[in-house]
Amino acid sequence: MRRKSPAVVLFFVALALPAAWAQTQGRISGRILDPNGRPLDKVSVSIVAQWTSSVHYELTTDKNGKFLQIGLTPGDYQVRLKKDGYGPASKDLHVSIDETSDFELRLKTVEAAAEKSLSKADSLFLKANKLYADQKFTEAAAAYEEAIKLAPGSWGYYLNLGLALKKTGRSGEALAAFKKAVALNPDSISANKETGEALAKAENFAEAKTYYEKAVNLSPADAEARYNLGICLSSTGEPEAALSQFDKALELKPDFADALYQKGTLLVGQNRVPEAVASLEKFLELAPNHEKAAVAKQLLQYLKK
Repeated sequence: MRRKSPAVVLFFVALALPAAWAQTQGRISGRILDPNGRPLDKVSVSIVAQWTSSVHYELTTDKNGKFLQIGLTPGDYQVRLKKDGYGPASKDLHVSIDETSDFELRLKTVEAAAEKSLSKADSLFLKANKLYADQKFTEAAAAYEEAIKLAPGSWGYYLNLGLALKKTGRSGEALAAFKKAVALNPDSISANKETGEALAKAENFAEAKTYYEKAVNLSPADAEARYNLGICLSSTGEPEAALSQFDKALELKPDFADALYQKGTLLVGQNRVPEAVASLEKFLELAPNHEKAAVAKQLLQYLKK
């Protein structure tokens, strides 16, 4: 698990940022509309990092229905939207270095009774998120399931349920939850990646490949998605396609040690010795204590004979 950063609550302020710092961060901007295409102001916007709920940002839309959040660490985020009289909505986005991830979304109006039910579901969802953050994964899963009973069409509830179930070792149930999240929101980067991961861990690489392909199409700058797609392609007997994905992952993230190792081993199999040596040596330079370091050293000894 990646290192958790402290919770941050920021409101947009015009700042003169140092160029070097700005070039390592990304941005999310959005425009929120009503069903008729009119801008909605004062929509509550929550931006939550997918790798840890402790990194989150809270802001609201302006009179033009717009918002902008700067200073985001590159990675996957979920944007959650909420306004009285409208159903909650969410959007998955991947943030890249020195780029703005932009989207436009229309909220749907809801009846008062439905809004009350959704409000209760949202309260359960927030409770479940808190339990998850406290590493009470079994209790979190139960709370997510209760929220789903009230709002069965909320794909984000299924995604987070899958994450909680994964933590408790209930891999089959987690996979079912992730697949349901994808069915409800086929354009969710995180749901496609999580489904692909669950299938790959079950060694169903052919099916996993389709979900990672979708994730890569949705987020071409996601180095980890490309790496995992490469693993699936390698496992289904498609070495050239796998190499292409590892190369693209390394273009996006040159210090991606695992991608260098996988690329090197594939090149060994193709008898492309100089390239294999270069990849494996770079891998060892970056990750001398990696669990695959011993294998890489043995391969280099063999290649240099």
